[in-house]
Amino acid sequence: MLEELYIENLAVIEQACIRFGSALHVFTGETGAGKSILIHGIQAVLGQRVSRDWVRTGCDRAVITALFTELSGEVMQLLSDRGISCEEAQITMTREIRADGGSIGRINGRTASVSALREIGLLLISIHGQHDNQILLDAEHHLQVLDEFGGNPAYLEAYQNAFRELQAVAKELGRKKKKEQERRQKAAVLQKQIQEIGALHLKPGEEDELTGKLMQAENAERIVNALSGSAGLLDGGQEDSAVEQIRTALRLMQEIEDVYPGLDSIPQRLQSCVLELQDIAQDLQNMADTVTLDEAEFQQLKNRWQEISQAKKQFFCDFDELIRLYESAKQEIQHLEEDTSRITELEQRKAQLLADVTEKAHQLSDYRAQTGEKFAERVSQELKFLDMPDVVLTVAQEKGRLTVHGMDSVTFLISANKGEAPKPIAKIASGGELSRIMLALKSVIADRDSIPTLIFDEIDTGVSGRAAQKIGVKLREISRQRQVLCVTHLSQIAVMADTQYLIEKHPEQDRTVTQVHLLDFEGRVQEIARIMGGENPSTLMLENAREELRKITQKEGESSYGMA
Repeated sequence: MLEELYIENLAVIEQACIRFGSALHVFTGETGAGKSILIHGIQAVLGQRVSRDWVRTGCDRAVITALFTELSGEVMQLLSDRGISCEEAQITMTREIRADGGSIGRINGRTASVSALREIGLLLISIHGQHDNQILLDAEHHLQVLDEFGGNPAYLEAYQNAFRELQAVAKELGRKKKKEQERRQKAAVLQKQIQEIGALHLKPGEEDELTGKLMQAENAERIVNALSGSAGLLDGGQEDSAVEQIRTALRLMQEIEDVYPGLDSIPQRLQSCVLELQDIAQDLQNMADTVTLDEAEFQQLKNRWQEISQAKKQFFCDFDELIRLYESAKQEIQHLEEDTSRITELEQRKAQLLADVTEKAHQLSDYRAQTGEKFAERVSQELKFLDMPDVVLTVAQEKGRLTVHGMDSVTFLISANKGEAPKPIAKIASGGELSRIMLALKSVIADRDSIPTLIFDEIDTGVSGRAAQKIGVKLREISRQRQVLCVTHLSQIAVMADTQYLIEKHPEQDRTVTQVHLLDFEGRVQEIARIMGGENPSTLMLENAREELRKITQKEGESSYGMA
């Protein structure tokens, strides 16, 4: 629960430290005294939107700190998940609002994001103000209220998990199908590439080999003439061949070998030259013999070369890239075929999920129908207590298309008088009736959640007399189960409080200052009499206020909590 609230330089509140207990606390004061500022401060701590206009004029920042104690296990777990240490089941939450427009959040003195404050705050305090009546006027919120009352989220969670999976599958299927035409066109291109390039049966290195063969075939006559002519010049049997010339030289050397011993190894070397030239001549002739001038083979080579050249021009690439393009096309066409198979799988999965989601939607709808009957009965009972005995609330439930919230649309209808057909609340409820209907709803829903603190900001708008008294009784009743803070203008509600604070503003050194005063018994008498009859209440009015307070305190005993 909220045990202490510290405010510094927030609007007209220079400084205030308010302590709270576990029962019903009310804030009263003149219109414009600053009661709403307290609510703004609490909202700031809970991570709601703030404005730099909230900073007191002339100050660089406003600071609001709240101490929460007796934290629930759910809050403790959330804090643990966020890595926030928590001793003795209590935490402090702080929000600093800077005059330049920025703000800083802290939890237990450690900097925290606004989203962290908001997430934790949702489990600590629920604030209900006049604007909450819009929940009643807007039927789109009625389904949420009904589900909150149901208190069993299993049906909705099971449905939403299945629905979101259905959405994901449908989204992926949509993307796949949207690209189906593009996929088919691309597959046709790839198939053409595979067919045309594959028909060539290309082999790595084939182009270089083919180039060599073509060059050889185109120059066969020149090659043969060169090889044979060279072989003949070296050792062609003619007297002028190189071998015969060397042999002649060898014979001449041998003739003078006996008279000129200085020749040494020259004869042997000449003999080696003869043998080497004979080998070379034979190799050249053998090479010449292998060079063919087959015109048919030459034409085949030319045709193959033209096929490859045409494919290179067609696909704008060289020979090696042509082979890579063929392999890439085969891999890509395989992926496209897998996409087609995936579409079939997704269609089957979508059909299965749609059946499952529809079944869960019907289960959720049946549960809501049962919940709606109980809800209408409970709210009608609360309305009777709140001096609206003839008002009957009905939950109108219609089935429609599947959405993330199910297949239901829910509208709260009321019959304000006996014999009248139920109609939408927005069409027949007055401001005072809306306040009481809202309190009835909150009272019923409060039994189903674990939020320890409820704040009602002028929920009594448009209500007076006996109805106001019943609202006070109901607030006191709720406060016996959880902490309740209430801003009110009605004495019938103020007298029901266990603790009452007066919000009062007064001039101080050319500035307006708002102060928060904890009222003792006589202070409450004065304030309640003022609410009843205005400023300077009469003796009779004071006595009436005193008597009303005594009635309440005699029943349950008076509790009070201090303020520093």
